[in-house]
Amino acid sequence: MEHIRRNERLAALTRLLTAAPNQIFTLSHFCELFGAAKSTLSEDIDILKGTFAHFELGKLETVAGAAGGVRYRASMPPEKAFNFISDLCAELCATSRVLPGGFLYLSDILSQHELVSSMGTIIAQEFYDAQPDFVLTMETKGIPVALMTAQTMGLPLVIARRSSKVYEGPAVNINYVSGSSGHIETMSLNRRAVTEGTRALIVDDFLKAGGTAKGMVDLMAEFHVDVVGSAFVMATAHPQNKCIQGEKALMIMDVDAANPGTLTVRPADWLAHRKA
Repeated sequence: MEHIRRNERLAALTRLLTAAPNQIFTLSHFCELFGAAKSTLSEDIDILKGTFAHFELGKLETVAGAAGGVRYRASMPPEKAFNFISDLCAELCATSRVLPGGFLYLSDILSQHELVSSMGTIIAQEFYDAQPDFVLTMETKGIPVALMTAQTMGLPLVIARRSSKVYEGPAVNINYVSGSSGHIETMSLNRRAVTEGTRALIVDDFLKAGGTAKGMVDLMAEFHVDVVGSAFVMATAHPQNKCIQGEKALMIMDVDAANPGTLTVRPADWLAHRKA
């Protein structure tokens, strides 16, 4: 094999690791790829660890054990995450964004991949240790942030639908009560979409009373899947008692639906606590 210089290996390693986030690569794999000794690759990894840490580009972690190796996990420093969400809150505090029913217009924000990618990173780093097997969302507005979270965690994305589609085959359908309107809604998921005994992370765009989120939890129970966490781009301050517990929202919105001028949007408390 042609001799590969260290700077070339470092460039290739950076690309391989960041292109497959949260995936464990063994040193043996890199030794075969570059024709280098394990001691040499270990030195390369140490150099990248220091570089990533210095420039706050994420974390390279060494995983011990027979199936161990090295993996890249995207992350954002607490202060940077808080400032990013604070800037986003300032942009969203326009009364023209208030929609009937006490909702907030977010579609333009959720269509900007750089913003959604950062949201996905902030959410992902909070749930790495929960070790979900897939990310679950409800069609349609939650798909961008759920997809970015799944990509950051190196996981598949599963999308629950309002109704089953013929081209997806047999499906499980459940009825749930919408927490905000009190209406009976339907949720559907292809039987082949998830495997019994796996773990799900729920990610969606908006949480008001939590009826849809509770529906997703109930849907996962039908598949005997454990929900290890739930995260949302935006949650309302009221009602305080949601249909689910333990959720993490990036932003908290408070508004009197009859008076859009009362709108406030702020970073969630847990982001402020991480920064402190």
